[in-house]
Amino acid sequence: MKAGKDVYLEKPMIHIYPDGPEIIEAAHSTNRILQVGSQRVSSVVYAKAKELLASGAIGKLNMVTARWDRNSSIGAWNYSIPLDASTETCDWPRFEGAAPKIPFSAERFFQWRKWKDYASGVAGDLFVHLFSGTHFITGANGPTRAMATGGLRFWKDGRDANDVLLALFDYPEGFNLSLHVNFVDGGEESEGFLFTGSEGLMEIAGNTVTVTRTPLATEPGYTVSTFANAMQKDYLQQYRQKYPVTHPDGPPPQAVEKYAAARGYSDSYDHFHNFFASVRSRKPVVEDATFGFRAAGAALLSNLSVERGSVVHWNPETMKLG
Repeated sequence: MKAGKDVYLEKPMIHIYPDGPEIIEAAHSTNRILQVGSQRVSSVVYAKAKELLASGAIGKLNMVTARWDRNSSIGAWNYSIPLDASTETCDWPRFEGAAPKIPFSAERFFQWRKWKDYASGVAGDLFVHLFSGTHFITGANGPTRAMATGGLRFWKDGRDANDVLLALFDYPEGFNLSLHVNFVDGGEESEGFLFTGSEGLMEIAGNTVTVTRTPLATEPGYTVSTFANAMQKDYLQQYRQKYPVTHPDGPPPQAVEKYAAARGYSDSYDHFHNFFASVRSRKPVVEDATFGFRAAGAALLSNLSVERGSVVHWNPETMKLG
């Protein structure tokens, strides 16, 4: 950006927290276009989910559950290593950067996500997508509190990044977020969201959004079978005085609605398109550095919680650790 370039920055935007403010400041001071590469932010599916949630389709949101599980070696970051990989074909010193200096390793160069020295594990790779989707749909800036656990359950091949991670987050908007990743889930790759509200559920699976409505009952109900018969009679009489029996009128509510993107739809293409459009128009991008920092910063809370073995706090407005 200081060289006058516009930037498409792959997620996660940061590996360590101090990088976030520096990137944000550079984007502002140079007046360059910077878009972070979490394509769900440009998805028509996620835009529909955002619209439905805002319209009250599931009532008041109280919980979001999201996952991204895998069951393949490539999906567990065992990317192919070129046969000619060497110090002659790889710029090892530049790759190492500020990481601890060690002899050349083709595995670390091409499968870098497996080590904390170069990456932020499943949190930075996959949780950040889930945070981006959650923040875009709900309009939230991030969590205030995080608790996480996990471990190396299967891929004990020398890596130090966990292959199972579970985390819980508190949001100031009044909902909780539950995330998990499992790199050996016994099935096919699985990604999805479940938004739970007071009047229904909204699920994102693939390129579809499904809303299932189950409004709360208009009366609380009762359990009096253990009361004496006379007391049961008195209770039910008073109950029906307070909650008279009514019969619904009008058409029955539509219990299930489903929305699907066109066959072959790719949110990645839309995300690139939005970046190119901003470069040409100089108008704001769909995912700027501040949004990217809040998504990646929230993901890093998971790693901090695992490392410390404790709850960690974060201020999503100032983007600083508590």
